[in-house]
Amino acid sequence: QVQLVESGGGLVQAGGSLRLSCAASGGTFSSYAMGWFRQAPGKEREFVVGISWSGGRVNHADSVKGRFTISRANAKNTVYLQMNSLRPEDTAVYYCAADKTWRDSPSALQSDYDYWGQGTQVTVSS
Repeated sequence: QVQLVESGGGLVQAGGSLRLSCAASGGTFSSYAMGWFRQAPGKEREFVVGISWSGGRVNHADSVKGRFTISRANAKNTVYLQMNSLRPEDTAVYYCAADKTWRDSPSALQSDYDYWGQGTQVTVSS
């Protein structure tokens, strides 16, 4: 069973940066596409960004393009989310997820992801 544990969340002022990490254990991390999702208070969980198993393909939500960067270190079983130029509307619980099915590009659909972390809170103050 794959376990995912997020870390790195916290409180930051608007315009600031945070780096989230997601450490995986169990399974074969290097063969999974990985994604980050977020859920703001009172809203549904939404896709943020995904990365293919090799790191060669990335898929961003329009709202974070140019500000958020996903990367992975397969040797460390870890995926990262670098978040720059943060805005109050980025406030949410951020979840990482693993997709064990091979696809042409990282999926933006929650239903395509097989394993989920517990989430880490990111709060951006204005």
